[in-house]
Amino acid sequence: MPMPSIAKRLLKPAVFTLCLAPALWMGALAFTGGLGANPIEALTRGMGDWALRFLLVGLALTPLKGITGWGWPVRVRRMIGLFAFFYAALHLSSYVVLDQFFDWSAIWKDIIKRPYITVGMATFIALIPLAATSTNAMVRRLGGRRWKMLHRLVYAAGIGGVFHFFMLVKADLREPMIYAVVLAALLGWRIVTIVRKNAATERAI
Repeated sequence: MPMPSIAKRLLKPAVFTLCLAPALWMGALAFTGGLGANPIEALTRGMGDWALRFLLVGLALTPLKGITGWGWPVRVRRMIGLFAFFYAALHLSSYVVLDQFFDWSAIWKDIIKRPYITVGMATFIALIPLAATSTNAMVRRLGGRRWKMLHRLVYAAGIGGVFHFFMLVKADLREPMIYAVVLAALLGWRIVTIVRKNAATERAI
């Protein structure tokens, strides 16, 4: 069923507002002293949590369209992906600025010595080309096929983000396990889709 025109006009502003809300909420908590005894850790952790959530939501939109036939998930998929990068950048900035005070020597030592920071940094680097090539102009410049191949990095970023969370958590693994199960289901859907597509192509030949 086609989406009403008013819903189409309101969709992106509504999604944008919802995506921005966690950052505004955490900013308000930081301003009012509501982040607990260790506000820097709470802020860094919170931004990282939302980065991973938006990354998984972005990965879920294509399966959602395939299962339901709805068109709106594709309309907001790029925005969700950019918000995943936005929260990942805030997560990294909180660590660099508030935790390490731009001590690049200490940051480099952390990247080398702490595996969860190594994986986290690699995951953020994987997100950079995805954000940089998110515009229509970049799609045209790269060509649809190369653009799609490049944006498969999002799956590596998803895996890296979940592993980063697993290595960060020292005791209660229930939350990272939930993310891992969700990611496994999304990757499984992607694999099944590729297998079916290849099988249909072979039958057509």
